[in-house]
Amino acid sequence: MKKTGAQIICESLIAEGVDVMFGFPGGVLLPFYDTLPQYPRIRHILVRHEQAAAHAADGYARATGKVGVCMATSGPGATNLVTGIANAYLDSVPMVAFTGQVVRAQIGKDSFQEIDITGITLPITKHSYVAMDTASLARIIKEAFYIARTGRPGPVLIDIPKDVMQEMAEFSYPDRVSLPGYKIPTSGHPTQLKNAAKLINEAKRPLIIAGRGVIISGASDELKQMAETSQIPVITTLLGIGCFPEHHILSYGMPGMHGMGYANKALDETDLLIAIGMRFDDRVTGKISGFAPRAKIIHIDMDPAEIGKNVSVDVPIVGDVKAVLRALHKLLETNAHVDWIRQLDEWRQQHPLTDVRASSGLLPQYIIRELYEATGGDAVVVTGVGQHQMWTAQHYIFHHPDSFISSGGLGTMGFGLPAAMGAKIGRPEKAVWLVDGDGSFQMNIQELATLVQDNIAVKIAIMNNGYLGMVRQWQDLFYKKNYVATPLSCPDFVKVAEAYCIPGVTVTRREEVQPAIEQAAAHDGPFLINFMVEPEENVFPMVPPGASNIEFIEEPKKEVTSWPRRSTL
Repeated sequence: MKKTGAQIICESLIAEGVDVMFGFPGGVLLPFYDTLPQYPRIRHILVRHEQAAAHAADGYARATGKVGVCMATSGPGATNLVTGIANAYLDSVPMVAFTGQVVRAQIGKDSFQEIDITGITLPITKHSYVAMDTASLARIIKEAFYIARTGRPGPVLIDIPKDVMQEMAEFSYPDRVSLPGYKIPTSGHPTQLKNAAKLINEAKRPLIIAGRGVIISGASDELKQMAETSQIPVITTLLGIGCFPEHHILSYGMPGMHGMGYANKALDETDLLIAIGMRFDDRVTGKISGFAPRAKIIHIDMDPAEIGKNVSVDVPIVGDVKAVLRALHKLLETNAHVDWIRQLDEWRQQHPLTDVRASSGLLPQYIIRELYEATGGDAVVVTGVGQHQMWTAQHYIFHHPDSFISSGGLGTMGFGLPAAMGAKIGRPEKAVWLVDGDGSFQMNIQELATLVQDNIAVKIAIMNNGYLGMVRQWQDLFYKKNYVATPLSCPDFVKVAEAYCIPGVTVTRREEVQPAIEQAAAHDGPFLINFMVEPEENVFPMVPPGASNIEFIEEPKKEVTSWPRRSTL
């Protein structure tokens, strides 16, 4: 049966199981938007800025494991997607981004709102297409979704000229793809598996560092089984948070620039580092020459390009993390590392992180701990980028995969609000909390309107310190407190929220924290809490830029309020 290009796009989205997309219309996209009402199964969320469409698709994808879909018109609409596409690329998030293009006869003539978006996004997409004929649309969309979700996930862009959406063509959705040059590693090499098992069975001070690849692969159970069988402590990268339950007795937090001191000491002393689904980024390694200096390294990853890119490894294993861990587990001996685990526990006592010092002011760490207690760790927590992001990673205890959503690789301020929006749409049954900074929140504050129009019940907790906090912290510690361009004026966030018909409260004292969280949770819709926190509070520990992880700086000793960290097997 013949259909228009716009109808073929909609039919193909339904065939791929798409039930929601995030977009912003424009002239060249009108054939699509004119057709969309014929397909009520596809929910369209109208964002207020195209960057938010990409971040919302990103948040939706991370929360659900499905492919996130976003759409923007040509020219500035398309270029506004770029940051969101790059964010998804750096964090391996499956996404298909559609952009409109001028009609084919006008391409290459500097036409109104014409831009080479495939050229612009070439380094930040897993693949891209320009759909130059209507008959190829279904095949292209089939391939795009397959590429986005398989192997190491990532964004795929499809640029479609307006007249391709208008023309008619026979429609038949392909059953399969044919991509001879696209190979997906599955199981690891048997010899390398044996080599890895031998090292693990013989190690005296083994340590697992797990990344987002564990979550993508759905391998949390396999990771837990491996750790328990061989009694190996587990640390996670920022994006790996949640892949291993943080209340588990073998969990030792996050290493790196703002990681736990005991995790960094473990990295320094381990004799075998088992890196799983992570890419050794500089925020984790610190100075490369000082990274895990006593360890042999096993690296398990889906992407062969990551093996040896930043850190030399002794045993590389390329394959799907879940399949590799299952195969590896069969080769492991039951073990115990009593002295090693006791040593880590001593370091945890010497370098505690779960304490919050007494203060007459309102500390962000205290708020995060209260949020954890109020939600029981059962919420999806999304962050912007900055100090609040690190405090959330440190002080909220995450039990489940995909319960922590944050921008890791690109570190995109403004990510939080639209990503939380996408996460709530993807998982409406879960409480979704956005923890944001006053600077990061203002970068996409306009999406409050989207929350209201579509009644997306995101709860917003702003850590308002009147600064671009993380930059100020660097100025504090490394630039002699020369605070240039970091003091930040803010509107009254509660009044702004009220202008969008969102209720909110401002909190200035500790005793107000818990009631405010309860009020937000009880409200049937979005709610905003403006926490006025200590303006010059810093995130500790911190590894100075260019230093080794073991050179971490700790907070000066002060009176603290202890928070018990639950331990179970």
